[in-house]
Amino acid sequence: MKRFFQPVAKDGSPSKKRQAAAAEPEGGPASAGAATGGDGEGRPAEEPRKFLTWNANSLLLRMKSDWPAFSQLVARLDPDVICVQEVRMPAAGSKGAPKNPSELKDDTSSSRDEKQVVLRALSTSPFKDYRVWWSLSDSKYAGTAMFIKKKFEPKKVSFNLDRTSSKHETDGRVIIAEFESFLLLNTYAPNNGWKEEENSFQRRRKWDKRMLEFVQHVDKPLIWCGDLNVSHEEIDVSHPDFFSSAKLNGYTPPNQEDCGQPGFTPAERRRFGNILFQGKLVDAYRHLHKEKDMDGGFSWSGHPIGKYRGKRMRIDYFLVSEQLKDRIVSCEMHGRGIELDGFYGSDHCPVTLELSKAVAEAAPEQPKP
Repeated sequence: MKRFFQPVAKDGSPSKKRQAAAAEPEGGPASAGAATGGDGEGRPAEEPRKFLTWNANSLLLRMKSDWPAFSQLVARLDPDVICVQEVRMPAAGSKGAPKNPSELKDDTSSSRDEKQVVLRALSTSPFKDYRVWWSLSDSKYAGTAMFIKKKFEPKKVSFNLDRTSSKHETDGRVIIAEFESFLLLNTYAPNNGWKEEENSFQRRRKWDKRMLEFVQHVDKPLIWCGDLNVSHEEIDVSHPDFFSSAKLNGYTPPNQEDCGQPGFTPAERRRFGNILFQGKLVDAYRHLHKEKDMDGGFSWSGHPIGKYRGKRMRIDYFLVSEQLKDRIVSCEMHGRGIELDGFYGSDHCPVTLELSKAVAEAAPEQPKP
C-alpha cells in the first residue's frame, strides 16, 4: 500500500497536510523495516489471535447503509484483524492510465465523494484503531481489504501469491500479511460459474491449481480466510439435492463433475479437498462444529424472495495449518436464519476465529519462593 488513509476532519474536508502525505513503500510501513520480533526485553512480540472475515458485497454500500450495526459487532468482538472481500471500489488511475490497486480512485467528482464516505467510516471507532491495506480491481468489481490493529506490526504485506512480486493479483483477490510465526492469507476466490463456454470453469481450475501450489510451499503456519466460493461437504449446504441438481436456464455442462450450483460441483469440492489434504489444513469451523446447524451453520444465504429463499451455503472459511489446530478456541458465524439476521446488508455474514496464545507468547512462570 502506498499510503494509509488518515481520518477526515469533522467538517468533512481533509487537511492539505493529509492530502500531501508522502507515499510509503509497497506493502505498508512494515515492509520498510522488518518487525523486531520482540519487545526489546527478550519477550516475543504479541501477535494477532482474533480474526474476522466478511464478504461485504460492496463495502461502500455497507458503509452508506449498514455501518453502525457492523461497527457495533466489531466493537463487541474486538478482532485484531478484519479481512474483507468484494470491496467493489475501483483503483486509482484515470481512464486509459495504469491503475494503482493500493489506492482508492479519486479523480472524478463521484469517486472523490465515494472516497470521502470511506475515509469518514474508517475515521470513527472502532475502525480508527486499525491500519488498512487495499487490493483493488480496476472497476467496481471484486477487491479485498485487510484491517490490522495498529499495535500489531506485520513483517510484510503482499498482494500476490508468489509473495515476491509487488504486482497485485488480478481483480485484487489476494492479501497476505506475514507475522513472525504465521502467514495470514485473505482471498476472494473466483466463482466457478455455470458454463464451460464462458471460460469460468477454466478460470476456477487455474485458481485452484495455484492455491494448491501455494499451500504446498508456504514456509510458515498458515491462516487462510475469505470467501472461498466452495462448500466442501453436503453438511455445508442447507439443501444438498437442490444444489447438486441446480441449472441455469436448463444448461447442462458436458462433464458431469461440473454440474450443479457453482461452489457445490463435484469437481470444485474434490479440488478443495485435495488443497486441504496436500496443504495439511484444518477447517476451523468444522473442527469445532461436527453437526449440521440449519439455523446458524451457513455463511451465505440466497435472496429471501424466489427459489433461493432459505437455501444457504457455507463458503466463507478459516483454514489453519495443522500446527495451529490445538490453538483453535472458537470459530463462529455471526448471521442466522433465512431473514439474514446479522448479515448487515450483505448476502454473506461475518465469520470469526480466535486462537489461544502460542506457548512462546505465554507469560513465563514465576519462580517458586
